[in-house]
Amino acid sequence: MELSDALRFARSKRQAVLTTIKADGRPQLSNITYCLNEANEVRISITADRAKYFNLLHDPRASVHVTSEDFYAYAVLEGTATVMPVAASPDDPTVEALVDLYRLIAGEHPDWDDYRAAMIADRRTVVSIPVEHAYGMLRPT
Repeated sequence: MELSDALRFARSKRQAVLTTIKADGRPQLSNITYCLNEANEVRISITADRAKYFNLLHDPRASVHVTSEDFYAYAVLEGTATVMPVAASPDDPTVEALVDLYRLIAGEHPDWDDYRAAMIADRRTVVSIPVEHAYGMLRPT
C-alpha cells in the first residue's frame, strides 16, 4: 500500500485502534479518537493513568489501525510516538495542544476555561505519532 493512499484513507476517519507494546512484549490495544494533521502525525489525547501512556513511555513504537465502516478496507499507520508532559496549568504547552486537538476533532468548546481545568484534573497529555510506514487493504477506486 502506498503511504499516500493510507494517509488519504485515514484522514477521512476519526476513530481507530491504537496498539502499543506492554512491558512483557505483548500488544495493548485501545480504542481512540484521533486527528491526522497536515504533517502526517496521528495526534491523540490520553490520560497519564492508562496502560497506553506507560507503554509509550517504555517503548514509543505504535500502530494505529483504521477501518472502513463496513470493515472491508483498512490501513495501519506505524510510527514512533512522542508524549508531551502531563497537563499542569491552564496555559502550559500541553493544554494548548489539547485545545488545538479538540478544535481539529470537534470544533469549538462551549467553555474553554472549564475544558482547560478538566484537562489538568484528568492528567491528560497529547501523543503524536509521525507516520513512518503504512500497510493495509483499500478498495480499488
